[in-house]
Amino acid sequence: MTFGGVEMFKNIGSTQVQEARKLIDICLEAGVNLFDTADMYSFGQSETILGQAIGKERRDKVLIATKAFMRMGPGVHDTGLSRMHLLKACEDSLKRLGTDYIDLYQVHNFDMHTPLEETLNTLDQLVRDGKVRYIGCSNYSAWHAMKAMAVSEKYRIQPYITQQIYYSLLTRDIENELIPFALDQHLGTIVWSPLSFGLLSGKYKRGQKPTEGRYTEIEGILGAVDWERLYKIVDVLEEIAKAKSKTVSQVNLNWILRRPTISSVIIGARTESQLRDNLGAVGWKLTEEEVRRLEEVSAQPEAYPVWHQHRFAGERNPPVAKAYVTTA
Repeated sequence: MTFGGVEMFKNIGSTQVQEARKLIDICLEAGVNLFDTADMYSFGQSETILGQAIGKERRDKVLIATKAFMRMGPGVHDTGLSRMHLLKACEDSLKRLGTDYIDLYQVHNFDMHTPLEETLNTLDQLVRDGKVRYIGCSNYSAWHAMKAMAVSEKYRIQPYITQQIYYSLLTRDIENELIPFALDQHLGTIVWSPLSFGLLSGKYKRGQKPTEGRYTEIEGILGAVDWERLYKIVDVLEEIAKAKSKTVSQVNLNWILRRPTISSVIIGARTESQLRDNLGAVGWKLTEEEVRRLEEVSAQPEAYPVWHQHRFAGERNPPVAKAYVTTA
């Protein structure tokens, strides 16, 4: 998303081909090989820059993930997950990326106006045609995703293998249903914005609300921020980071990487220094006590019926954190 910098994306990042190529070099040296984009990021420029920065000579060394759904033009068929839009969106993404296939093609949102059968059959066709290797969903509710899995099983077509969802210490809503869903259906979870648009990067402390940068451009996505809760989380993060000689961002990312079903965490680093800092989130572990402190300060009220299940059937329905997470 940091590639391009067109219109609403200008505060998120404006990385061009030469700098993108350098960042990709650093990633590959560190063992990172998955690059996630979407057709609507800078309205196609992100895909174009990513494709040129990777180049044909390195295509087989990386995994490219992109997405479709968002509006890409004024026409009635320029958005959504209909057969017409998906087929055109995939062809357009292939051209911009300069590749013959997409490793992971994800639907960017749920489309209530298109039957899941139509969407999934179209995605299955793209897989059978060799234009797509695997498919995934993004920003689905648990019942959306479960219904999609049932449709795929019924018609014996390609199922989603991943879900890409928003997750951080500031927003742990997915632990109620989406993580248990992924555990039950054996999907991998890819996390977007693990630092909550930079709010958990360590830059913002008490009395320092952001006045510029990516958060100010898309603050409407988060809605009202509980600043006192954010500051309490950052306080604990700073204490742990200091004790372990790590940065706040590294502690954040390390916590997410140990959560159940997490396959990958998307780091939207704009600069080389940010990227190298984020890459330092691996190779070490948080202690059980440090994890307890982070989860205690970031705890959110459970939604119904989750709280009822945990309170009155805790032995049978323990919270995700207690049932599945280990330090192993």
